[in-house]
Amino acid sequence: MSRLDAVEDLPVRAALPELEAALAGPGAAVLCAPPGTGKTTLVPPALAGLTGTADGPGRTRRVVVAEPRRMAARAAARRMAWLLGEEVGERVGFSVRGERRAGPRTVVEVVTTGVLLQRVQRDPELPGVDVVVLDECHERHLDADTAAAFLLDVRSTLRPDLGLVAASATTDAEGWAALLGGEAGPAPVVTAAGTAYPVTTVWAPPPRPVRPAHGTRVDPALLTHLASVVRRALREQTGDVLCFLPGVGEIARLAGLLGGLDAEVLQVHGGAPAAVQDRVLAGGGGQRRVVLATSVAESSVTVPGVRVVVDCGLAREPRVDHARGLSALTTVRASRAAARQRAGRAGREAPGTVYRCWSEAEHERLPRFPSPEIAVADLGSFALRAACWGDPGARGLALLDPPPPGALAAAQEVLVSVGAVDAAGRATPRGERMARTGLPPRLARALLDAAPEVGARRAAEVVALLSEEPPREYGDDLAAAWRAAGRGGDGYAARWRQESRRLRSALAGADGPREGRPPRGADAGHGGSPEAGGRGDDAVAGLVAALAYPERVARTRGGGSYLMASGTGAQLPAGSALAAAEWLAVAVADRPVAAASARVRLAAVVDEETARAAASALHAREREVHWQGGDVVAREVERLGALELVSRPLRSPEPRLVTAALHEGLRREGLGLLRWPEHAVRLRERLAFLHQVLGAPWPDVSDAALLSDPSSWLEPRWSAARRRADLAALDAGRALETLLPWADGSAARFDELAPERLEVPSGSRVRVDYSGQQPVLAVKLQEMFGCRSSPVVAGGRVPVVVHLLSPAGRPLAVTADLASFWRDGYRSVRAEMRGRYPRHPWPEDPVSAEPTRHTTARRRR
Repeated sequence: MSRLDAVEDLPVRAALPELEAALAGPGAAVLCAPPGTGKTTLVPPALAGLTGTADGPGRTRRVVVAEPRRMAARAAARRMAWLLGEEVGERVGFSVRGERRAGPRTVVEVVTTGVLLQRVQRDPELPGVDVVVLDECHERHLDADTAAAFLLDVRSTLRPDLGLVAASATTDAEGWAALLGGEAGPAPVVTAAGTAYPVTTVWAPPPRPVRPAHGTRVDPALLTHLASVVRRALREQTGDVLCFLPGVGEIARLAGLLGGLDAEVLQVHGGAPAAVQDRVLAGGGGQRRVVLATSVAESSVTVPGVRVVVDCGLAREPRVDHARGLSALTTVRASRAAARQRAGRAGREAPGTVYRCWSEAEHERLPRFPSPEIAVADLGSFALRAACWGDPGARGLALLDPPPPGALAAAQEVLVSVGAVDAAGRATPRGERMARTGLPPRLARALLDAAPEVGARRAAEVVALLSEEPPREYGDDLAAAWRAAGRGGDGYAARWRQESRRLRSALAGADGPREGRPPRGADAGHGGSPEAGGRGDDAVAGLVAALAYPERVARTRGGGSYLMASGTGAQLPAGSALAAAEWLAVAVADRPVAAASARVRLAAVVDEETARAAASALHAREREVHWQGGDVVAREVERLGALELVSRPLRSPEPRLVTAALHEGLRREGLGLLRWPEHAVRLRERLAFLHQVLGAPWPDVSDAALLSDPSSWLEPRWSAARRRADLAALDAGRALETLLPWADGSAARFDELAPERLEVPSGSRVRVDYSGQQPVLAVKLQEMFGCRSSPVVAGGRVPVVVHLLSPAGRPLAVTADLASFWRDGYRSVRAEMRGRYPRHPWPEDPVSAEPTRHTTARRRR
């Protein structure tokens, strides 16, 4: 009897009859089973008929299980094979990118969702496959969502007999049931009982507030707190400790803080060597262990011996800056679904404890589920797969969440630029070749286009480096990282060699060589050969990176600062050996939050010729006439995107372009570019006053109105202007006179309605100031004697505000009602001023007094 028959106490076994009934009926089901119930290790063998129990199908089925991660796929296959008492590759096998262990007897094959997608696209009928199980659906990886959409399409058109199970410990059961059921109604939801072992929650927030995560930066104070919680857990609990962190950097830093522990500290992440992953999954052998892990250990994997989970409460999600063509990971709060998954790791084998490094009140504010990857990630691969599937806009695909239109449009632009789709979005033969490589479109373009130039092996090796970013210790020089991977013995180097071999095979398959002949340059070795055109490693690395990311070819601005063809600035790390290069091909860059420039993490030196060739789609020759540096600049420019290569003066620019540049200058610098003598300023103020009070036909002479169409009032000299000096020679006053309403005769009343000067009782003609909200007349008080009321303008509609001045010209009073002032205010002014200015008249009755501009003595003469 196999070990599998002995695990009858697994809670999911009770749900197997209902699951079998759902597959026999509608053919699809949603399986909700918490961690520890046997969802991943018992259900696939049972569906395949390997258990030999009454709840099986009664015959052998071939079952494909899709896991989101390579580590989970390997671990699940090994666990099932062990329960059957067999080696992996017999009745249970696995396939991940670059590695396959399965044989003719294999009936349960665990694959990554990426491998499943490749198979479905290569042969949608999936011959020989009876059931597909999509595990860990709650994580909402883009590959899993896409695979589900394709499989539902296959079920509805080609394989109605294909069974489909969406399985997860915590998932949106209603959403998946509606998706899988389609028009026939929701698919059955099969629920297994909870885990047999309880998990106690300990809320362990930091004693003092920590700064929120910013980009990929995590407050060191949180890591210090995590170290103390791990030590506390080791003191208070038994068994191994599994600690969740957002990324590799935090794992390394926390490992440094845990020095001196009486326990083995292991670091597990997607880039960890397979040997380390195997050691973690094999158990501790007596010594206590502290396993520091990213989300790879969140689901589908049982880490033997773990009784305690320490959860930092953070996760990493992708974000894409479509405007700049940059993508990066950002740190976010983990969802409640993820927290449940992580906590469940402590109760897989026995009662356990989870230490959550946040408060219970905070927990209720966490998002329910993580963001679906389709909403935040680069959609290039998704768009190419949809185009190859025959649905370029993905409008006919059954997806829980539709792709964001802007992100999908940006991805489709990339596909057009690399020749993967035509103008209608349909996949081209080249696009289908790209899809068969299993690479993102940009890297597939680099592989296909570089291989004939540098050889298949060298192209595959560099693209393999770009498909998984090298460790930081490899440096920021792509060519140096290539050499380091070639001689390295770490886990990354092993995966890189495996991926390089896969890409060579994929390249041969994509190119379709006849009679087994390799593609041109396939034998070109590392280091340059005649077939590779004599290029050295640096040149090869630069060419491949530039082909993958042509908009990121960059030219120096000095001091390690570069400008990329996309128009985004890029900054090398301090002390980088690349800083002396005139041109770079930036392979990996991100833009930290609030940073002005992108941060270069991996780049290669290129020459200008290579940059021009790789980014030829961005090359342009343009005639530019614009306002720059305070004048019209006319030149012929050769550009590579935002990079200016050559500039020559343009001797005879088109007049309309010059006029447009002058208009641009006026908008930027204002009407002060014109000549504004005093009469022009006052004319504009008078016109503005009449427009405000009377409206049409008096013209609007505001900045906005005059700048909107300069030709309407500056002609004929406007069309003849060619430079700033010509604008400075334009008399704005004469130009404004053309705006006067001559057509209906209103212009003849201009001086009457808005007189430039008013005659006061003394006989003086005093200028009226129209620059404010109301017209103002500033006049000496004695000159207004005998005037019974304030003067008016605009046909009597608006009283003039009179500023009454002392003999020395200083303000004494301001009034728009002169009669009221003579009656009520004059006496106090007279009493104060007659002693100060005794030589000037201050009569008791100003209304009947004679107005004068002179002193009393002069009046007597």
